[in-house]
Amino acid sequence: MAEESDTKRSEGSLYEDLRAKIVAGVIVPGTPLVEGSLAAEYCVSRSPVREALSRLSFEGLVERHERALRVRVLKPEDVLEIYEVRIALEAAAARAAAMRRTDLDLARLQRAVGAMQELGDDDITKRAPLANSMHFVIWAATHNKALISTLESVQLLVQGLASTTLHYPERWEVFVAESLEILDAIRTQDVEAAGEVASRQMTNARDFRVRLYSSSVEGQEPAFL
Repeated sequence: MAEESDTKRSEGSLYEDLRAKIVAGVIVPGTPLVEGSLAAEYCVSRSPVREALSRLSFEGLVERHERALRVRVLKPEDVLEIYEVRIALEAAAARAAAMRRTDLDLARLQRAVGAMQELGDDDITKRAPLANSMHFVIWAATHNKALISTLESVQLLVQGLASTTLHYPERWEVFVAESLEILDAIRTQDVEAAGEVASRQMTNARDFRVRLYSSSVEGQEPAFL
């Protein structure tokens, strides 16, 4: 029993560590994930490694490539599919938040958007975390566990993108302005406006990535898809 318990702990900690490193970009897309090498690195047998990789594959963070496993590499069509889903989900979340938000939800959202407004122009690395915090507050304000769980799953796939677009000044300024519109719609409980602006915000993010990718094909910009 003790050996079985140790195996389960090894499996869980291995999975959590790999997942955290993939999401944070420490293990970059395309990195091979070899059972034997990981077992040696984590000082475990291949069984917990195999189980951890299976869970990561189920979440869409790992894929099979040429008879081996690697950290998933998103293709342009993958990104468009992810955005198609996220546009619909973020709009649904904003509408639900406008309907169900509490005073505490509203205070948290005001604080999150205010932090974005106060961010200095040189604090580029803080933009994406603040934007994510704003989204998370909106999700929580839906008070819909199923919707939140689905959004979290899609967010995992978004982590596979090579970079955020928010370090571009023109993109950040538009994002903050849109966030203020969403805040106002949720504050006044304008359900339709909240959904419309949230949909527009995600659509603009998708279109910006498409433009960056088109430029990279022409050799003008690095690829971000």
